[in-house]
Amino acid sequence: MSLAFHWFLPTYGDSRNLVPGGHGTPMSGDRPATLRYLRQICAAAETNGFEAVLTPTGLWCEDAWLTTAMLIEDTDTLKFLVAVRPGLTSPTLAAQMAGTFQRHSGGRLLLNVVTGGESHEQQAYGDFLDKQSRYARTAEFLQVVRRLWASSDPVTFAGDHIRVEGAELTNRPDPVPAVFFGGSSEPAGSVAARHADVYLTWGEPLVAVGEKLDWIRGLAAGSGRVLQYGLRIHVISRDTAEEAWREADRLLAGVDAADVERLQASLARSESVGQRRMLELHGGSVSELVVAPNLWAGVGLVRGGAGTALVGSHDEVAQRLVEYSNLGITHFILSGYPHLEEAYRFGEGVLPLLERRGLWKRPNAAAEPEPAVPFAVAAAH
Repeated sequence: MSLAFHWFLPTYGDSRNLVPGGHGTPMSGDRPATLRYLRQICAAAETNGFEAVLTPTGLWCEDAWLTTAMLIEDTDTLKFLVAVRPGLTSPTLAAQMAGTFQRHSGGRLLLNVVTGGESHEQQAYGDFLDKQSRYARTAEFLQVVRRLWASSDPVTFAGDHIRVEGAELTNRPDPVPAVFFGGSSEPAGSVAARHADVYLTWGEPLVAVGEKLDWIRGLAAGSGRVLQYGLRIHVISRDTAEEAWREADRLLAGVDAADVERLQASLARSESVGQRRMLELHGGSVSELVVAPNLWAGVGLVRGGAGTALVGSHDEVAQRLVEYSNLGITHFILSGYPHLEEAYRFGEGVLPLLERRGLWKRPNAAAEPEPAVPFAVAAAH
């Protein structure tokens, strides 16, 4: 299987420096996220061989559905990995929106289902369920969406959190968009095992990532399913390791100590197990940020969510990616500051190395990367 590489669309703004905030904390870059600028990032991603761009969701960024819909006609082959929050949209409407997006984009939609890890942000949207209940609702949401996508028969469903009566779609999505889903808590693992196509994890040392994938594999096997796996991480890749680490040092030097204190205090209150794991990698200390070979936790000092970066020469970054792929990772969702320039650095520096090793082929070339297969089911033995 060829590896698939995806980029990130910073709809809260971009910068040559680390942008503080995220994961329920406001953030904005000094390079505004205008449509003109986002078009440039999409063009860079498409030119350099990225398969899709992940578009975030939250109070601190632009709406993912509307933004990506506006970018469809400015791209030719690029897919959009759109973040969706169950509970803020009815499952019937979400299923219908996915069908509309697929038809108008020529089948270029992927979905990143985000349950929502911070109660204060959910409450701002009018959602007052606790974390456990949010995951239960996500499972019900995906049950309804899957049934609507799979059959033209009317769907009636009555769960603890979602109820629909006689729901049906006139035009179902073709192809059915793959569902990406991440989470490190027990209820998240249960939802992923039963409903996701691609399970996502943030960048941690190899042993920790391997243990998490084994956990999800076991849960999925219990449901008779086989998933694909993805890694969400930043990259700082240069011609030499010295250049890459100088850039990491520059980014760190630009971090305001007040921002570190403010963000660490905010993120320490997070309900997310994954966020807690990110914080534990550095413990708020600026002196112990290299947590594994070429794995730098400096991003997580000021940014919620994915808080690590692979830092090194193009050869070193490529090798680290191979090591993650050996664990079973086949999708890599990457980002860098600023996203426009870094898409070229990675695309021109790292992807050709992986191509020469037979691990990556440019999407939409004669031999395409194997896509995520929605709702993959384990073969019976």
